[in-house]
Amino acid sequence: MLDPATPAHLDPSALGTKEYWDTLYEKELSNHADNPSDEGTVWFDDSDAENKIVSFLDEHAESDFGLDRDTARVLDLGCGNGSLLFALRDDGWRGALLGVDYSERSVELARRVGVSRGLAVGDQEEEEREVDFKVWDVLSGPLSDVLASTTTTTTTETTGGEGSDEASETAAGWDLVLDKGTFDAVSLSGERDAQGRRICEGYGERVLQLLRKRGIFLVTSCNWTEAELREWFESKTQAPESGARLRLASRIEYPSFSFGGVKGQTISTLCFEKVGGR
Repeated sequence: MLDPATPAHLDPSALGTKEYWDTLYEKELSNHADNPSDEGTVWFDDSDAENKIVSFLDEHAESDFGLDRDTARVLDLGCGNGSLLFALRDDGWRGALLGVDYSERSVELARRVGVSRGLAVGDQEEEEREVDFKVWDVLSGPLSDVLASTTTTTTTETTGGEGSDEASETAAGWDLVLDKGTFDAVSLSGERDAQGRRICEGYGERVLQLLRKRGIFLVTSCNWTEAELREWFESKTQAPESGARLRLASRIEYPSFSFGGVKGQTISTLCFEKVGGR
């Protein structure tokens, strides 16, 4: 159940249902078919969030978090039309980019937009530019469906004293996990998990399972303040078995406003790092 210190739940709304998003993306698919330049909604575009996220990663990814844009594996949770991943690819991120969404319509739209941009389902020469998309539910989808695989090589000594290399496939977490409004939508769902909790209460635990150790989680929200996001992900999220947790590493600045003597922002983006455990 909800810890008393956890931020109060949001009232459930239609935006927390799969039906809402299927209907929305069905319409955007139709619009894109009629006019390929209409690529659908870019969430938080009025705050220029996408460009700020890309600029933040340009400045901090390698110097502060050791992420190599040539090899870093990036997972976008609730990818919508795929615009954030396309922006990263255009910015020179050449590693594996995967967008997942529980709405089949969303994934179909992202794939079609990718084809029209030449960034998905291309020929062999365009393989390194492709962005992949998959139908997958962040809260209930099998982790094995999206966890990246890496090949590791070990050397064993043979009877004659010579070394023998053996390659094996091991599951590895993602270097960078993105969320631009998905936790907001999950927070608006009235569904409950097997433990009787609102499903948003288990979201952070899933993020931990998706990240490699020292991996980065970048979350953008219009429903939660920075302090509340820290409560959800830094204070209340911990992997029970491994002891891993999320620790605040940085934040993105947005224009602020003052009302009634209180200063705030219309959206918040916080950067967390997975620490401890494994």
